Amino acid sequence: MKEALKKAEDKMSKCVSSLENNFASIRAGRATPAILDKVMVDYYGVPTPIQQMAAISVAEARVLMIQPWDVSTLKDIEKAILGSDIGITPNNDGKVIRLAFPQPTADRRKELCKTVKKYGEEAKVGVRNVRRDAIEKFKTMKKNGELTEDDEKDAEKKIQKLTDKYCDEVEKAVSEKEQEIMSI
Repeated sequence: MKEALKKAEDKMSKCVSSLENNFASIRAGRATPAILDKVMVDYYGVPTPIQQMAAISVAEARVLMIQPWDVSTLKDIEKAILGSDIGITPNNDGKVIRLAFPQPTADRRKELCKTVKKYGEEAKVGVRNVRRDAIEKFKTMKKNGELTEDDEKDAEKKIQKLTDKYCDEVEKAVSEKEQEIMSI
């Protein structure tokens, strides 16, 4: 039973970690290389992350600079950025690509908050799915005679406490990210 609870807690914490990774890719104020994490470049027919093809640095607070190791890939990188959902037009000078991030408008901030809430809901669904799987496992263990009925009820209470804890963490993370977005 303890092993099953530990596994469930690990999975729930991974849901929260995944949420934080998703938040890193949301553009809120400063330029950060994490925004390009999900952008894939077609490099000789293979989808390749930009980070594997170029050095990405923050030139100024609102400017990202992408310097490819192979200058011939500049056009491919530019095309991948244009095709992504970042919403920024790359500036190509023949050697580097610059991404200038404008101050987000009020509408864009609201849109970003909706995205944050969507990611939060997905994380909560993930946590609840872990709870459901754990409860199923406890019921199976009870059927097999590995747990008594009291142990099963106790395990269900513990898994519910874990679920509440991680759902609260998700809520807190969503709230903090929304405040960060709205204060830009």
